[in-house]
Amino acid sequence: MSQGLAAPGFLGRLPADRLFVVVSRATALIAIVLLLSALSPHFFTTQNLINVLRQASLQFILSAGLTLVILTGGIDLSVGAVLGLSACLGAGLIAGGHLLPGIGAALGAGLACGIVNGFLVTQFRIPAFMATYGMLWVASGLTHVFMQGEVIHGFDKTFRFIGAGHVGPIPAPVIAAAALLFALHVLLHHMRLGRAIYALGGNPVAARLSGMPVQRHLITVYALSGLLAAVAGLVVIARVNAADPGTGEELLLPAIAAVCLGGTSLFGGQGGIAGTLTGSLILALIINGMNLLDVSTFWQAGGMGLIVLASVFADQMGGRRVAAGGWHVNRGGKP
Repeated sequence: MSQGLAAPGFLGRLPADRLFVVVSRATALIAIVLLLSALSPHFFTTQNLINVLRQASLQFILSAGLTLVILTGGIDLSVGAVLGLSACLGAGLIAGGHLLPGIGAALGAGLACGIVNGFLVTQFRIPAFMATYGMLWVASGLTHVFMQGEVIHGFDKTFRFIGAGHVGPIPAPVIAAAALLFALHVLLHHMRLGRAIYALGGNPVAARLSGMPVQRHLITVYALSGLLAAVAGLVVIARVNAADPGTGEELLLPAIAAVCLGGTSLFGGQGGIAGTLTGSLILALIINGMNLLDVSTFWQAGGMGLIVLASVFADQMGGRRVAAGGWHVNRGGKP
């Protein structure tokens, strides 16, 4: 496991390669804000900044669970489809006046999909990529069967508050994202499960040999990913006041992008939830800026791909420079 993980919250004690990631992301965030402020007079307005925070919060809620999975060295390609399935199942009940059963059904569906992913990976030894890719198609198919091409809309104000409401000037999704950030930070840095997550991603062989209940921890991580995808689904449909069979289909790649932009290693063992928040903010700012500057949607997807590639490349080059300077760098358990 990487050196310095015991005290990730203190910049002075971070390994040099992780310090490079933290500083580079903070610099990128500031540079994007300054650039967009100069290019568009509409960027630095209260309403636009609130929209950016709301979009970043929605992205963060979905990407948070994926971050936990990636920290173990795995991947969850089903988060977008699980979001859609959970949201549509919940919407069917909520629109019929059954608020609590609808929320329960949505969360239960997300949790169940995550547990199935965990069992496929741990009990049946199916690679996480293939297991969650299969779940993507299963969840997507069930969503289309359930919806039958229909659109569910018209939720009551009580439910819509979680996606479109405000507490004073602060959007409700921002408050939810802040609470989730705090909870997952505590989990990762102050609880046994969090230490296990970093151990599994940093050196899975050593984690198994130490007697760690690897299978139980992995199932828990995938279950949390599915559960948080369901939470994100509820927030999304509350925001747009509708659910359709395509809900969540386009959210997988942005979720992965937010994790990568936040500096979490795709090899596992390095990164954290605060980085994913930073990545979500960067992603929201870039999308918002391209919309303000009237960049074609056809170019936006390509631009996002280049940004993710540049982010991963910068991390790799930063790690190599640090290693050349004599620091020990562990990239996902590999020397």
